Parts: sequence; structure tokens; C-alpha cells
Amino acid sequence: MWFKNLQIYRVPAGWTMTAEALEEQLARKRFQPCGSQDQETRGWLSPTGDEFLVHQVGGQWLIALGVENRLLPSSVVKQEAEERAEALADQQGYKPGRKQMKDLREQVLQELLPRAFTRRRKAFAWIDPTGGWLGIDAPSQARAEDVLEVLRQTLDTLPLALVRTELSPTSAMADWLAGNEAPAGFTIDQDCELRSVSEDKAAVRYVRHPLEGDEIKGHLTAGKLPTRLALTFDDRVSFVLTEKFEIKRLDFLDVVKENLDQAGAEDARALFDAGFALMTGELQRLLPAVVEALGGELKGGEAAGFGESPAAPAAASSASAPAAVAGDAPW
Repeated sequence: MWFKNLQIYRVPAGWTMTAEALEEQLARKRFQPCGSQDQETRGWLSPTGDEFLVHQVGGQWLIALGVENRLLPSSVVKQEAEERAEALADQQGYKPGRKQMKDLREQVLQELLPRAFTRRRKAFAWIDPTGGWLGIDAPSQARAEDVLEVLRQTLDTLPLALVRTELSPTSAMADWLAGNEAPAGFTIDQDCELRSVSEDKAAVRYVRHPLEGDEIKGHLTAGKLPTRLALTFDDRVSFVLTEKFEIKRLDFLDVVKENLDQAGAEDARALFDAGFALMTGELQRLLPAVVEALGGELKGGEAAGFGESPAAPAAASSASAPAAVAGDAPW
């Protein structure tokens, strides 16, 4: 149980949900496989394969959203409908009209759906009710929104707050690179992306390349600002920080995983629990440290209740922050 990415949200103080109440409310929308005419279904699964929808270890909670899709490309439906339209035109002596074509496509869809293969995926979310964190293992905010959308439909209330810091990740990363000095407890690794704020959106990416020296400073002077920077925290966790305050390419290093070997777990369930406990323990140290490196958390941050989409949990922007980068290709 090791997250690869982390989309981060705040659970405000005063949230009184218990694990038992969360279990009861998630059960309202328990996962069901696609029916014969369903193109997609979403619902809550047990993270560990037992009957419980909330897995608890050391006061930390793990939940899992199951999503199942029927693999029926629209091009297949279109092709079959066009073939039937040609046959119909031969019978009636004229091409089908718009309404007939719509009916044909719907008929083809209904006939092919039950025969289409299905694909299932699972998205995990970690909740730290004491520290006030909700983290979703998703490579993009759009994928995290899949989980949040179903939470909106399921829970009575979960008023998330956006993480707001004194410094934007962009301005802080630029300062670290310009001074060739990481914040306390961190080291700068060898991956980085810088992007121009001008209209051309020129970008340069470094992979396994030393980031100290005049070359990086030259890009900063020319107006390019960092949008991603690889860091290591306390020689225990490496990750990529993005300008949107996302944690990507999360990797728990050998010094952490050695503790898992020392835990002496005797079966798969015990091993899962030990891994989850180690991971959440590291994240409980990492996230406050990242916030502190960005100047600390702003007080009275904007709340993002489930009536709106918390799809951009970026830190507070400085005047030098760049425009949002189009797309979200993984590194």
C-alpha cells in the first residue's frame, strides 16, 4: 500500500465524522458492477477485499472508489449504425433522416453494450481526521475529482478546504533554484521543468541533470518559472512538487521500506496494514513540512464545500506565478 501521487485537500477543524458514521454513509453507494445497459458504474469498495468500506490503522482511514466502464468505442457504434443506415436506405429508397439516424445509434448502443468487455479500476483516498488531511492517489486533479464527485453524492457533509500557503509553489521553487538551496529538511534532486510566462509558453525540462549552476539561473533570468521540481524530504521520501501544489512521483525510499521488513508481518493483511501505517506516518511528516517550506498555511483559507469543485488546490499565488499549464502529462 504505497501511493504514487497525492492530490491534497484540507479537512477543516470541527469535522465530527467518525469511522463508523463514514462506513454507514459510504454503504449508501456501495459499488455494483455494470448492468447490461450501463456504460459506467461507480461506488465504494472495500480497500482490503473484506466487507468493510473504511479501513482503519492507527487512527488513519483508507477508502476506495471502484469505477467500471464498458469498452464500447463510439466509432464502433457509428460504423454499425452507418451500415444499417445504408441497408435501410436501399429498402425505403431514401437516406434516413436525422431522427432515424439517432434512433439507429441508440438501437446499436443498446444491442452492443451487453456484449462489450468491462474494465475496472480502483482509486484510493487517505483521510487523516486528526491532522486534517484528505489525500487522493490520483495523477491529476481531474481524476481526483472522480472520487470527490461520488463523495458529494454519498456523504451528508464533508466541507473540504483548499490548501493555501504564504508563498506559491512556483515562487518558492524559483527561489530555491536561484539560491541553489533547498528549504530545511529537503534536498533538490535532478528533475525540473521550467516554463515561460510569455505567450509562446516556451518550456525546458531537465531529467537526471544537475540543477545547480548558471544554466538554470539563465532560464530564470529569461523569464521561465519552475512548474515541477523533484525533491527529497529527510532522505526518506522523494517526490515532484508541482505549481498546483500536487505531489507526484511519490517514492518511499529504502530506509522507510526497511522498516516494513523489520515489522515481521506474518500474512498479506498484516503486511498491508504495516505498509499503510508506514506510509501515512511519513505523509503526516511530509505535508506539514512542505507547507512550512512554502511560508506556512494562510489562515481563513477559502472553503470548498461539496456544492463546488475543489479542482484547483493551488497555493496562494504571487505576482510572478505562471499561467496554468495545459494538459497533465505524467512525468
